[in-house]
Amino acid sequence: MSITTQIYTLFSYSLLNEVDEARKNPWEKQEKLFRTLIEAGRETWFGSEHGFAGITSVKDYQNAVPLRDYNGFEPFIDRIRHGENYILWNQKVKWFAKSSGTSSSKSKFIPVTDDALYNCHYSGMRTMLADYLNKNPDSGLFKGNALTLGGSVNIDEAGSGETFYGDLSAILLKNANILVELRRVPSKEIALIADFDTKVTEICKNAEKYDVTNFSGVPSWNLVLMNRILEYHNIPDLLHLWPNLELFMHGGINFEPYREQYRKLIPSDKMNYRENYNASEGYFAFQDEADEDSMLLLLSNGVFYEFIPLEKLDEALEGSFREFDTIESVKTGINYAMVITTNSGLWRYLIGDTVVFTSLTPHKIKITGRTQMFINTFGEELMIGNAEKALSLACSAFNATITDYTVAPVFMHDKSKGYHQWLIEFENHPSDYEVFANYLDGALCEINSDYDAKRTNSVTMNRLELISLKPGTFFEWMRRRNKLGGQNKVPRLSNKRDFADELLKINEDI
Repeated sequence: MSITTQIYTLFSYSLLNEVDEARKNPWEKQEKLFRTLIEAGRETWFGSEHGFAGITSVKDYQNAVPLRDYNGFEPFIDRIRHGENYILWNQKVKWFAKSSGTSSSKSKFIPVTDDALYNCHYSGMRTMLADYLNKNPDSGLFKGNALTLGGSVNIDEAGSGETFYGDLSAILLKNANILVELRRVPSKEIALIADFDTKVTEICKNAEKYDVTNFSGVPSWNLVLMNRILEYHNIPDLLHLWPNLELFMHGGINFEPYREQYRKLIPSDKMNYRENYNASEGYFAFQDEADEDSMLLLLSNGVFYEFIPLEKLDEALEGSFREFDTIESVKTGINYAMVITTNSGLWRYLIGDTVVFTSLTPHKIKITGRTQMFINTFGEELMIGNAEKALSLACSAFNATITDYTVAPVFMHDKSKGYHQWLIEFENHPSDYEVFANYLDGALCEINSDYDAKRTNSVTMNRLELISLKPGTFFEWMRRRNKLGGQNKVPRLSNKRDFADELLKINEDI
């Protein structure tokens, strides 16, 4: 173990100890955090309006505060952006994480308080690294550089010039400790370049100066960067440039469709991959075991959790269902809509993600999709988790790899039946698209009983249609929407054809 690693492990002992205590007494940790959050909330306009002074239990809180998604919080957030203080949290807010999300084209501005920045986002990342180093004592992580793509920040035009918005990654970079900056590449000046192409070009120019041991971010954007580096330096894989690579900390989208491409980029048995659940709203969980695809939920990291069985979500929003689960009562195997209360002032906020618990000792989760990211045009209820598992199986069976994909319905017309249209940009193409499409359709039937019922004898739906898009189609689509890099993600499933039709038009133009 290097001296730097020993020092980091020593200073991170309290974080690992907190994780161990949460494993032993999960509800005790959550209840203590809940009381801390309520106490802070009493000093806010929101707390005054919702009677926080009289809240003494979780049940009181659930009765006093309705569920809200971003649309419900937007009026409060707008007040903060226009200069009002202590609306949602008992601290002034300087930063807003801008996110387009995946279920709406509308931008979200999530407040990032100092408490959320240091006692949620940073503490979550430090905990993950401490856990990784504790389990890999021979790691050379700190002997080299950490590479982060970053995003960009802007002065918030809605405010008085003292508040800023941008990608969460950029906000984290802007506020990073100077000691962290000594080991991070590229420089802040390059990492915060707004234009993605320019940023990537500058990283390529300087790549030989770096000794990258780890990198982090969204798999798709990092894949674009890494392929550019290979092309720029005319090398077959990244180990020719960075032989000490050992860790990729990824999140934002499912990694499985990209795993094989990363194995080719970094052909090393020493390479490790760890999933992080770090959203604009908070740092929630991380993959603590290399051989498990679930993540350890952090229970004392500034976030109090509630969970609603997905099939009861509509009733919960209407107010007719009120039996909300907490860490004390959740069960494995149930698809839950996740509700968070955070130290950034999000109170019973419906984040839009769905999760399933794979373990309760300790509490581990898998992200299964989005409350709004599914296709249910024909009663098939295809969730993102179903789609990505089927695509992963198909790619594995046909030795295919993809750059990006999206799925949209083709609606019934006159006497014709509807079906799903899969727009996929392949890196390694299957030898036969029709056979691949048949396999993918069959896998979806195996995985999703509702899809299978609609597809059986083509009762309601015809077989899916596969369209192979030209290289660069998704990149050009994101560029035209000014959504290159950062937290921006391609919408995987949509019940409308807006995205699909735009992509098809670009595919024709390229």
